[in-house]
Amino acid sequence: MIEELLPESVVAVESRGDQDTDEAHLYPQERLLVARAVSKRRREFTAARVCARRAMEKLGVPPQPVLTGERGAPVWPDGLAGSMTHCDGYRAAALVRAADLASLGIDAEPHAPLPDGVFGTIALPAEQDRHRALSAARPAVHFDRLLFSAKESVYKAWFPLTRAWLDFSEADIELTPATGQDTRGRFHARLLVPGPLVGGVRVSAFRGSWLIRDGLVLSAVAVPHH
Repeated sequence: MIEELLPESVVAVESRGDQDTDEAHLYPQERLLVARAVSKRRREFTAARVCARRAMEKLGVPPQPVLTGERGAPVWPDGLAGSMTHCDGYRAAALVRAADLASLGIDAEPHAPLPDGVFGTIALPAEQDRHRALSAARPAVHFDRLLFSAKESVYKAWFPLTRAWLDFSEADIELTPATGQDTRGRFHARLLVPGPLVGGVRVSAFRGSWLIRDGLVLSAVAVPHH
């Protein structure tokens, strides 16, 4: 599903349920990263990396370890950009040649309301106003969770370009549903701090897409070269 939200140059691989969770799939260096983690974390870590290696194969890149760098961000092989995500019962990885896109961010969440008290900590006043209007128009959609997912995708696309933290309050995201009752749409993320330089151009906003299907909220951001 996540591939539907991304440019044709991107390859994506998904895994459902308990597929691909056997730690025998991990390289020794990867196994060390989760040696002390709880079982759930190890399963998610394993399945996401299996997805990443299958995506490498689709791109014609020899499968290799995906280690972690600053703030736990994945370290991709030279010449690749990518993103991984996981939630209960779903894991995915998306990869692209760095010559085709500057950066990439994907996120998956359960299509359910955010826990009590979370929305107020992640949403700007303007976002809360838009949320009320969207929820009134489409009450079956959990736009609070969708906003959270979009912010996660924005951060994942932001970090490889800046190596800096981006707070929830530092991007103002406007969600736009598609016409009709199709549960998909686009979003515009206006950066409220100086954006990254991409090809010598200061980026002030990211654009992304979202989809709700099979009990999941999916979002994705692709940052082109400028």
